[in-house]
Amino acid sequence: MNLNTGFYKDLDTNFEQAFLMSEKDFSHTELLSMLEDGNIPQKQIAALKFDKVENLNDARALIRNLTGCDGKIREAVALKINRLLIEDEKAGEIFAHPEFAPIFADAVIDINANICRLIADSVCMLKINSEFSKIYTNKIIQFSQEAFDELDKFIFRDKKYVINKQIFKLYWVLETLKDFCEIADREIVLEILKKSCEQKEYTIREKAAQIALKYDFKDILATLKQDENYYVRAVFLNHQ
Repeated sequence: MNLNTGFYKDLDTNFEQAFLMSEKDFSHTELLSMLEDGNIPQKQIAALKFDKVENLNDARALIRNLTGCDGKIREAVALKINRLLIEDEKAGEIFAHPEFAPIFADAVIDINANICRLIADSVCMLKINSEFSKIYTNKIIQFSQEAFDELDKFIFRDKKYVINKQIFKLYWVLETLKDFCEIADREIVLEILKKSCEQKEYTIREKAAQIALKYDFKDILATLKQDENYYVRAVFLNHQ
């Protein structure tokens, strides 16, 4: 008996439905309806075909599918939001509404690195709203503190994937904090950088070096310029 038969049948059905839908044109109202009530392929295709953001309700239709749903939907939504922000200045004004800030913060630490990158690139275009920026920055700072707390609890017997989950989270927090540092309290950022310098994973120290260089944290600079890892030191070499 093949226990995976149902899974592959569903996969084939979803793929066929997505393929057929990709060749069909839908009205804006139909796309909104699919984003609200559709299944996985319907929401995925609706996100990719979403043509415009006219108001908060349009933005909400996309944003509510940015977290807490299937990865194919989340990635399609992240891609569409990024494209809309690049192509339409009005979209930026709408997506920068403060109510969306916590959702963008949650999305920037998604388990899918493609989504993390798309959202990290997108939120840079939403700094036009100071309240959005403040809420978003406070949220990612909270995430960094949670990650450090979890990493401090780990012992050598912990499974590597458990540790890597927090390192991955911290990496993307630092990547996006790099563009929001001026909004945060400088002493809080300094504490984050000090803890980042203590991490064994060089990519965390590399991100800390980028932030320290951009915002001139001299003590951190002095430490990381002497780092044992070439890629961390290269942050400064490339800047010269």
